[in-house]
Amino acid sequence: MGQTPVSVVIITKNEEGNIKECLESASWADEIIVVDDESTDATREIAKQYTDKVFIRKMENEGRHRNWAYQQASNDWILSLDADERITNELLSEITALLAGKPEFKAYTIPRRNYIGDHWLRWGGEYPAPQLRLFLKNEFKYEEAEVHPRAFMDGDSGHLKTDIIHYSHRDITDYLRSLNSHTTLEARKWYLSGRKMTMAHAVWRMLDRCFYRRLLRKKGYRDGIYGLTVAIFSGFYQIVSYLKYREIILKEGREDV
Repeated sequence: MGQTPVSVVIITKNEEGNIKECLESASWADEIIVVDDESTDATREIAKQYTDKVFIRKMENEGRHRNWAYQQASNDWILSLDADERITNELLSEITALLAGKPEFKAYTIPRRNYIGDHWLRWGGEYPAPQLRLFLKNEFKYEEAEVHPRAFMDGDSGHLKTDIIHYSHRDITDYLRSLNSHTTLEARKWYLSGRKMTMAHAVWRMLDRCFYRRLLRKKGYRDGIYGLTVAIFSGFYQIVSYLKYREIILKEGREDV
């Protein structure tokens, strides 16, 4: 890695189908840390073939879990990966060149190329969708939220040009399974934060996310049937999250839905 060592930090949960290729793409790093959320498959056994720093820790919420994982790193610079992501040789070269010099910023975003199966989602806001993934450990932290935690850092971030490859969903079945899980977490986030959602607001968000933002403004239609599917279900996400939120409210005996 040249003059500046980097710790690659990977969060896992039952990722035996993904983790090997992810770790192989990160094998250049002088330190790899895997923090596993009590997997019941072979994730940890595979990970131990690539690193001796495999931690078992139950995820309380995503933000807190990631913050803890980053603090296990011995290097100042961290590259945060998910198990379904891959580092290309081109991205490695860009990171190496950046850190061999004097980086201007404390953190850098990296564009991410999302796939459903073999289909690269180029439109609808799916690309380049830069993610803040390369950063100084003590200058960055996540909001302690269960889903879609916000990143907190003083100052501006820089931007790399080369993509992370993200095999986000093996197929449509996997996509729908993920949607079900994330809408549950979203509903809980709304409830625990005291946020008040109404059916009218949820319907507006559905139409805005699906038709205006993804299909029209961000040209999701150019991805064909996959673009249409992602647009429709991004709207569906809002309604399902609201329904799950409503069920939580009613179960708790409140009358504000």
